[in-house]
Amino acid sequence: MVDKKKFKFEIFAKDKNSNARVGKFVTPHGVINTPNFMPVATQGSIKSLDGRDLAEIGIQILMTNTYHLHLRPGEDIVQKFAGLHKFMNWNKPLMTDSGGYQVFSLGAAQGANEDNSASSGRIGKFLESREEHVIEKARIDKHREQKVRFAKSDEEGVTFYSHIDGSKHRLDPEISIRIQEKLGADLIVAFDDHELPFWDHERTKKFLERTHRWEFESLKAQKRKDQFMYGVIHGGLYKDLREESARFIDRHFPGIAIGGSYSTKNTLHNVLEWTINQISSDKPVHLLGIGEIEDIFEAVQRGIDTFDCVVPTRLARMGWVFTFPPEGNVENRFRFDIAKSKFADDQGPISSNCNCLVCQNYTRGYIHHLFRSRELLSYRLITYHNLYFFNNLMKEIREAIEIGKFTELRKKWLRL
Repeated sequence: MVDKKKFKFEIFAKDKNSNARVGKFVTPHGVINTPNFMPVATQGSIKSLDGRDLAEIGIQILMTNTYHLHLRPGEDIVQKFAGLHKFMNWNKPLMTDSGGYQVFSLGAAQGANEDNSASSGRIGKFLESREEHVIEKARIDKHREQKVRFAKSDEEGVTFYSHIDGSKHRLDPEISIRIQEKLGADLIVAFDDHELPFWDHERTKKFLERTHRWEFESLKAQKRKDQFMYGVIHGGLYKDLREESARFIDRHFPGIAIGGSYSTKNTLHNVLEWTINQISSDKPVHLLGIGEIEDIFEAVQRGIDTFDCVVPTRLARMGWVFTFPPEGNVENRFRFDIAKSKFADDQGPISSNCNCLVCQNYTRGYIHHLFRSRELLSYRLITYHNLYFFNNLMKEIREAIEIGKFTELRKKWLRL
């Protein structure tokens, strides 16, 4: 069990019109003010930025990737450096996922590797429908081109093949937790199985039973008391299964994460409402893989404390920059493509009411030039700005909840 002296989560402000709340999560490497957004440092870094940049922006916690760090450089190497914090030169909180989603997205036996072309087509459409999965779909396509064997799951775990060199690997609850303990993040995640949104109730229930068993085995495998473990709620699109999963995770785990697949935004909202009512109000709740601005507001309103997503950093490398209201809105998804020719002679900042280092010192025209020229500085500047945008949004949300103005802030951003 976790050492409660090293971790303390408390709520000190609540919105009177919703479940939105402001809290403080004390960890061995510092405090996380909630609600909070975690940038994803997939391989132990935020591409193009270093720890000083992230500290300057105000980032309090990073999410890192168990699957990728296991493949390269390997958890044994990281352990020799006394864990990820030393290895990365990051002295603030870290969270690692379980690796379960990555083996799923690369074709674990949930159906992505079936010969049935109709099933494969539906999976492809699902991945295309969610922006944060675009890169995962690209990985699957690359995987096929390289003729690397797809992953296979069984009742005990998943056997998969490295997308780097094709080498064979195994993940199960005990292995996932052992890897995460060697990596040494403050917050870790139980190993879970994954469902797809078009599965029927019977198949979803079968996989839910498996994922609950794997997660409970993860808890039993934990040896370090200085790591705080999240169990992950699953159950697909089914209210009874989501509620059952929420009660199971709440009963056994100190932290609660909400995972799985959502075919629509309404589905996501329903899942949040079903699950929040089934869990303890004094536990931190993390929503996995959500990074759309509208979704963040909807999730905070329903009681979510933390999020992680690749959206701000991966889109930065594609030339997409986020912008504050009124220019940014739900219709344009609070962003625009800096590579478009109309920005070539634009002398304004990315966002006129942004106080980040980039907006105070560089023009759209210059960043457009850098990006079109594939200059590395463009990735750094856009990534810096995008993370500042997300971090500043979460700060605004916390302040608004504290002073009883969350509803007004939500209406301002979403134009309700």
